[in-house]
Amino acid sequence: MRNGAVAEAQWPARTVTLSDGQLVALRLMGLADREKMITFARSLPKDDQLFLRTDITQPSNVDEWMRHIKEGATVTVLAEIGDKVVGYASVHTDQARWTRTIGEIRMQVGRPFRGLGLGRVLAAEIFRAGQERGLRKMAAMMTPDQAGARAAFEKLGFQIEALLQSWVVDQNGRPRDLIIMSQMLDTSMKNAAA
Repeated sequence: MRNGAVAEAQWPARTVTLSDGQLVALRLMGLADREKMITFARSLPKDDQLFLRTDITQPSNVDEWMRHIKEGATVTVLAEIGDKVVGYASVHTDQARWTRTIGEIRMQVGRPFRGLGLGRVLAAEIFRAGQERGLRKMAAMMTPDQAGARAAFEKLGFQIEALLQSWVVDQNGRPRDLIIMSQMLDTSMKNAAA
């Protein structure tokens, strides 16, 4: 489950067409993508940056992310147009033995590319990556007003597991609720093949 080379072999790069006709390349993020990710994160509106689980506008945090990719604890799918990152989806696993089969999905799509189906594509791809890694359960966190993200995960069968009231604080200091959505994965096919 922690082998990055296995993940790359099971996840081939490909191109998808958005609803407006734009072609987007999807591929696994690698160590050479550090500066591209920082540039993408810094291009996000301040309110989007506030809700990043980790402040990836800071190079040291992206370095930590890269370390997790190298160790195989994280898989990240990048969406690119040309050489510019326009979105990503990651599945992060915990090192703790008792939660090692649970993956947390983190996803972000650049504002100009929202509403075009890219979030749904990224959610499906990272969900598939989690299945291929043998994860037992996947979870995603969002605020209630992130309707597009919620819809993308609902289409994958995720359900609300928890609503945490006033759990996060927005850029204006106002408390906001946090939704945790999750889904148990069917790993029986993977286990049967092993």
